[in-house]
Formats: sequence, structure tokens, C-alpha cells
Amino acid sequence: MSDAVWITGGTVIDGTGAPGRRADVLLEGGRIARIAAPGTPAPAGAEVVDAAGQVVAPGFIDVMSHSVASLLHDPRSLGKVTQGVTTEIMGEGWTPAPAVPGEPHGFPVHGLPGGDERWAARSRTWTRFGDWLAAQEEVGAAVNFGSFLGGATVRMAARGHAQGESTPEELGRMCQVTREAMEDGAFGLATALIYPPGSYAGTDELVAICREVAAYGGIYITHMRSEGEGLLGGLEEALDITARSGARLHLYHLKAAGRPAWPLIEPLIERVNAERAAGRDIHADMYLYTAGGTGLSAVTPPWASEDDALRTRLLDPAQRARIRQAMLEPDGTWEPLGSLAGPEGVFPVGLRHPDHQPYVGRSLAEIAALRGQDWIDAALDLIAAEPGRVGSLFHLMSEANIERQLREPWVMLGSDAAGYDPAARTDGSTGGHPRSFGNFTRLLAHYVRGRHLLTLEDAIHRMTGLPAQHLRLQGRGELREGACADVVIFDPAGVRDRATYADSEQLSEGVRDVWVNGARVLRGGEHTGARPGRRLYGPGRPV
Repeated sequence: MSDAVWITGGTVIDGTGAPGRRADVLLEGGRIARIAAPGTPAPAGAEVVDAAGQVVAPGFIDVMSHSVASLLHDPRSLGKVTQGVTTEIMGEGWTPAPAVPGEPHGFPVHGLPGGDERWAARSRTWTRFGDWLAAQEEVGAAVNFGSFLGGATVRMAARGHAQGESTPEELGRMCQVTREAMEDGAFGLATALIYPPGSYAGTDELVAICREVAAYGGIYITHMRSEGEGLLGGLEEALDITARSGARLHLYHLKAAGRPAWPLIEPLIERVNAERAAGRDIHADMYLYTAGGTGLSAVTPPWASEDDALRTRLLDPAQRARIRQAMLEPDGTWEPLGSLAGPEGVFPVGLRHPDHQPYVGRSLAEIAALRGQDWIDAALDLIAAEPGRVGSLFHLMSEANIERQLREPWVMLGSDAAGYDPAARTDGSTGGHPRSFGNFTRLLAHYVRGRHLLTLEDAIHRMTGLPAQHLRLQGRGELREGACADVVIFDPAGVRDRATYADSEQLSEGVRDVWVNGARVLRGGEHTGARPGRRLYGPGRPV
């Protein structure tokens, strides 16, 4: 039986930024076999797909995915595929491999896939970075997948959860782990420098590790040490690390967090543009929401989590008092997200404890009032009592900055979220962030159709050709003959995000059909269950 698909009558927007044009497209053998003039007769035996009134585009690329555990549990990645995403790149901060000695499993942040304890034992056998992605290949996936190497994982491999400067032997171990990961196909090193233990790494340590990344043509991709009032200092550190190491630079989820930092986005953009004009390879991604999402423990100082002992410290009255004082009067050495957002801007959405269910949908300020506590005490009590990480929303950013950032041609999209089916949730939490279900369709609906901030062609380029070029994904990101058949068909007048902060787990609408490597994973808006996704490799292991 032929696998040929003839897409006819649509407007092709090819991912390069070129104007859309009417054309018919043949998919065959996992490739885009032909792009023909409209009205060309369909090849014999091909399935004919009528795309009249629709846009035909390359599949979208999520450069900042957190589907680390969810894709192993449910490889459909429903929340992403229904946005038109065909490729997910993971790795911020932590990766499940290589295994860290003494850790119970490889999923300390993302949680065991589906809560299945069998993954705990299996992940402890992953001695190299590539072992995790090989396991994903065995499971299969609806989307293509790849990853950076988590910076915290690198440090933990040599120093565990300890603070302090690394010895030459420990640094040598970190460099070895990085070399092996690059040879296994990592796209580079990914740090998250406000979260312990990754935040314990100094600049010189990161330079040494990134020299290994640069040797393979890789990228240093970073959640900078500050996105608040220290934003420009965080950028200078990232520029210094890449200038000294030779690695390319990417800034995760570009933002200025907290009202005092909002004016800093303009000088940051000016600084990046000056470096780019001088020949530096610098890019960034962003999500299109004014609230960030992370664990509630981010309201505490990083030192409180040394040796992975935050909960133990909170049970000691003297240590708890010290943590509380640090939160009450931040000393400028860490990013106090609770203070930056204010208790009225923090929403703990990942509450699992039965006694905490009345707090669902409420801000930390409201929770504190219900408990008759100060917000700091309420936060510390929730962290201590909850069985795991408490996913929380932090309202920190400005809409004006989002629009300003989108005007820069070096900015692409990253969801900073996992792809999953809300109807199949198994972790017992009470909700998440709308970016999981709407980041890509929101660009098309709100910023293109509603705000006219970008042309449709430019918006598609930001989600396809730009990230593919940046990540050096050969044969992807453009709709052209010979390229891999990652294709999305959507209604330009009807595509939209539905997820909100109050009701975050709503699938997007308007993406009708999606192919990954020539196999249909979305048909008429319904997932087919197919798993044609492939493992993608960084420059250290070209395939």
C-alpha cells in the first residue's frame, strides 16, 4: 500500500519567512516528495487531503520542552501535537541521565513517568546521557525528540547537592560527562542558575564545561542567574561564559521578572543586538504569558536546599527561622520569586495533600489569610507538608515586554512545559500552566490575528525555520522538496488557544492535521495514536 499523501488546495507557508503561496504538496517515504502548482493532478494511489482555506506549514519546534517524564509515560504528547508541535527539545537544568550516584532515580524534578516505580530502577542503570533517549526510542513517540544535557545533572554527577568550588578532579568528571553527552547527541549544556544545586556552579566552572560543548559546535542554553533586577548581570555572565568557551549562546524563556526589572528588557535587547552585530551567535526563546511556572520552593533561598535537605531544615525551628528571615529580607544574592511576584501573584497549583484542596485556585495571599498566617509561613508549611514538588504560577512579567521581545528576529518559541493529555493525568495535582496547551496557537491567534504584531509568515518562521537553523536540525523546519515530512495543516481564521490560568488544561483548536516523518498523528483534530517520532541528535553526533 502506498504511503503517499497529496495535500491540495492549501496555502503553503514554508517556514523561511517567504510569502505564502497556493501549492499542492506530496508526502511520500517520510519526505516532502514534491511541491507542485495548484491544480496539479494527484499521483495515482495517493491519499488526497483537501486543505482548501487552510495553511500548510512545517511542523512547529518547541525548543524548551519539559516532556522528560510525560513522553515516556504517554508518548502521544497530546497537548503539544494539538498545537502543531512535531519536535520537542528538552533538558533545562536536569536530565534523567547520566544517573547520579546515590539518587533514588533520574526524575527529581519531573517525577517518575506516570508514577511508575519501574522507571526508578531503570533510570539508575543509565550511565550515559544517551541511555535515556534510547529508552524513549523503545517506547516511541508521536513527536521527534532530543535534548540538551542538564547542568545540574552534570554538577551532581561530581558533587551531589553540595555547595562550594569544585576540585580539579570533580571538574574533570563534569567535563567527561559533558564530552560523553555531546558524543551521544546532546545539543549542548542547559543550566538553570536560580535553582540548587545547579545554581552552585560558578562562572569559571561553567566556562570549563562549555569548552567541551564548543568543541562539538554545541550551544550553552541558560536560565540566567537572574531574570529580575540582576537581569543585565545575568546576561553579562552568559556572554562571558560563551566568549571564553567558544560555545554558542541561547537564553531560555526571555523575560524581565518583577516590576522593578521590567525597564531592563530594552537595554538587554540592545546589548544582544550589539553582540549579534559583532558576529556573536545569540538566540532566545519565550513563552507568551505574564506568569511563570516553577516549584513553590523557589520562594526560599538556594542554600536552604543544600544536600537536598530543604524539608529537613524546615522541621528545625532554628533553621526555619533563618530561612524565613532570608525570605523576609532578601540580600540580593538570589532570586526571591515570592517577593518579586508578591503573595497575591503566587498561585500554588500543584497541591496534592487532601487538607490543601480548599486552596485550589487561590493565591498565596488568600491561602495565608485562610490559615491566619503570614504568607511566608503559609508557603513554608505547604512546602513541608506536601508529598512532592508544588508546581506554582508566579505572575511576574509585563505584556508590553512580551510584545517588545517578539519583535526581535532572533527570538523563537519555547513552551517551558510538558506535553500531556489532561484526561489521563496521573500525578494527583490540580492543574498547571496554560503554556502547556496554548503557547504556539496563542502566537497565531493573539499576536498575529488579533494584535497584528507579526505576519503569519514571520510567526511560522519563528516556530519552524528559525529553531531548525539554530539547532542545526538538517531537513527540518522548512516545507521544501526533500525535507522530512513534518507538516501541519491549520485554519488561519480559527486556530486559537483555549487554556487560561483559571482553566489551564484546555486543548487548542484549529490545528486540523499533523504529520510527523510522513505519518499522520492528528487527523481532523483527533490524535491517531501513531508514534513516528525520531530521536534527533546535536552536532556532536551527526546522523
